[in-house]
Amino acid sequence: MNWRQLLSSEFLRFLFAGGIAAAANYGSRFFFSLFFEYSLAIICAYLVGMLVAFLLMRRHVFDAKSGSLLPQALKFIAVNLLAALQTLVISLLLARWALPSMDVVEHSEAIAHLVGVLVPVLTSYFGHKHLTFH
Repeated sequence: MNWRQLLSSEFLRFLFAGGIAAAANYGSRFFFSLFFEYSLAIICAYLVGMLVAFLLMRRHVFDAKSGSLLPQALKFIAVNLLAALQTLVISLLLARWALPSMDVVEHSEAIAHLVGVLVPVLTSYFGHKHLTFH
């Protein structure tokens, strides 16, 4: 796949839908942090983002609304387990080690989580394109 194909309208729709899902993920983490510790709040927020992403991607990105829902949902979950692990590990490494070592203390968890949410964009795109909605 070359850069021209990567920047196709499908990929741009994926980015837009992913941006909406990432905003739902990121924003809901602040709500969940009122009730849970940071790691669990990240996982809960990730689940919110994953639901939003599945609904948007199935209908508006990959036009797979006519496919069987359960197999798509299971594949979507599998692809997103990898992305969730990436998000959690990156967020924790940044919040607990990298940012404090650079004397970034204020808002370190928010910054770390934002970076953690953004990292799995490409792995998720290819996973959903070639596995989930193929």
